Amino acid sequence: MSLTHIDATGAARMVDVSDKPATVRDATAACHVTMQAKTLALVTAGTAKKGDVLATARIAGIMAAKRTSDLIPLCHPLAIAAVTVELTPDDKLPGIRITAAVRTTGPTGVEMEALTAASVAALTIYDMLKAADRAMRIEALRVIAKSGGKSGDFTQG
Repeated sequence: MSLTHIDATGAARMVDVSDKPATVRDATAACHVTMQAKTLALVTAGTAKKGDVLATARIAGIMAAKRTSDLIPLCHPLAIAAVTVELTPDDKLPGIRITAAVRTTGPTGVEMEALTAASVAALTIYDMLKAADRAMRIEALRVIAKSGGKSGDFTQG
């Protein structure tokens, strides 16, 4: 199996997708932020000092998806059709579960955009709550589903 971002001489390159057909492509990524129960209580009560943690993290994730090609070398700038970022408080962690879904119609997938959205949402949660809980952990960042393109569909838990 050859790496598509490496040319015949071993140099990094941006993959040429100009001959690939434009198809609908979706990707969903997930992660979670674990924290102390009392920190999660600040989020659910809406009493975090920096403001509405979930609304801010949602906007940050959406903005990040749109800027992925500025952040990740060799990613193509894409016309993103939709981004959703779901943030679900979970007392069992305790923490917040994050799911980011991205859609485009184009010649390349949006897995990196979904991963970037989920990770920046998690980083925003950390930033907004770090004064209350420096021991928070961002965990389990992964692509959980993708569809469209030559490689077909993929799903994992």
